[in-house]
Amino acid sequence: MIEALVITPVKDSLETTCQTIEAVSKAKGNFKYVVFNDFSGKETKDFLDRHQALYNFQVIHLEEVTTHPSPNYKLALQMAQEMALAENAPLIVIESDVIVQENTIAELVEIANQAPVPGLVGAITVDQQGNYNFPYAHEKRSGQPWEETNHSLSFCCTLITADYLRKFNFRELSTSKDWFDIFISRQSKRLGLKNYLVKKLEVVHLPHSSRPWKKQKYSSPFLYYLNKFLKRRDRI
Repeated sequence: MIEALVITPVKDSLETTCQTIEAVSKAKGNFKYVVFNDFSGKETKDFLDRHQALYNFQVIHLEEVTTHPSPNYKLALQMAQEMALAENAPLIVIESDVIVQENTIAELVEIANQAPVPGLVGAITVDQQGNYNFPYAHEKRSGQPWEETNHSLSFCCTLITADYLRKFNFRELSTSKDWFDIFISRQSKRLGLKNYLVKKLEVVHLPHSSRPWKKQKYSSPFLYYLNKFLKRRDRI
């Protein structure tokens, strides 16, 4: 039996995708790795097909499963939930702009096994200089190596326990949203579970690499919110 199912949803951003997959392939632990390709271009799709054996992952091209246009984060989560439950294993989401360490996956699993009634266990994100960055830039370095948090956890690098997966069916996720970090974090608490942020586990996050238009939020907020509402982007 595997200790975890690890997934990476991919939408182009080939450079960071390569870094993410290579880092996961070097990680310690007994886990299965699945990459969900969400209608990426030919270059990214060809890379994923060619490198499955080298990096020991399975690729699922969502264009072969659905005609719904990207983003298909909900579908990836639903399929991953079924796969994890079949293995009776937790689900770890590592996004395609995150670079994990060799011990990240094994440590997340160990902490989830130690923590009281865990729902989600997330690694903290840092920039390439080691500073806490989006979405955890507000966090202080003081505190315990890992501790319960009342804030929502991002799916940058986060474990969802098998207990949570058994209690809430991702097929109930809203069709009006694109991203589900906040909802799934809050649902964890509604189920009587606890969420934990692990400060001793730092993963490098290169934000918005697969959605470069999101950087407009900082450089041109007016255009960002105009696109967000007119094009119904980034529905949280």
